[in-house]
Amino acid sequence: MEVKIFPNGIFGATTYVVFDKETKEALLIDCTCCIDEITDFIKKEKLNLKYILITHGHFDHVYCVSEMKKHFPIVPVMMNKEDVDLLNQVPAQCTMAEVDEIKVPCIDALLDEKTKNLKIANTEIKIIRTKGHSKGGVCYLIGDLLFSGDTLFKESIGRCDLYGGDFSEIEQSIKQKLFTLDENITVFPGHGYPTTIAHEKKFNPYFGSNYS
Repeated sequence: MEVKIFPNGIFGATTYVVFDKETKEALLIDCTCCIDEITDFIKKEKLNLKYILITHGHFDHVYCVSEMKKHFPIVPVMMNKEDVDLLNQVPAQCTMAEVDEIKVPCIDALLDEKTKNLKIANTEIKIIRTKGHSKGGVCYLIGDLLFSGDTLFKESIGRCDLYGGDFSEIEQSIKQKLFTLDENITVFPGHGYPTTIAHEKKFNPYFGSNYS
């Protein structure tokens, strides 16, 4: 599985295109910026975009979803149902962040850890519910690639002082759900640089070697 990274979206958020070179199947994780660059890449590689997956309902991770949907109208936008309330607050979030206001993006399908048959090129897309940064935040595990949204960053974690945030919940999510994964898994966070589970278990200052 290949990953094309589009960094430096609004508020430094990152968009990922995940794709299989042989089948040309692809998906988009969050949609924060670079509409022209993303669509040009998809067309250049002749990719078949299957899903737009949202990690959580903060404005910086859905800022360009509606615009992207104009280019791919039949591609479903999917997120966890527990963040729908947060998503509905996107206009207010934009106002608080002093950025141009956007409409609430339309969600075509809701998903959770029980969602089945979500695949790309016969590889299962596993949904991991990781409360703490928001109530409905999720990570997506695709083979040995983890897309962690704003739950886990390189040597940091998502902030917990926003609506729906809770440090004890994010701590539990990371310890019990992410740090129990294979240590060789590469982590692609919603902001910043990629890392690995092994690196975070050893060097993340919120946990360090005391993760267990």
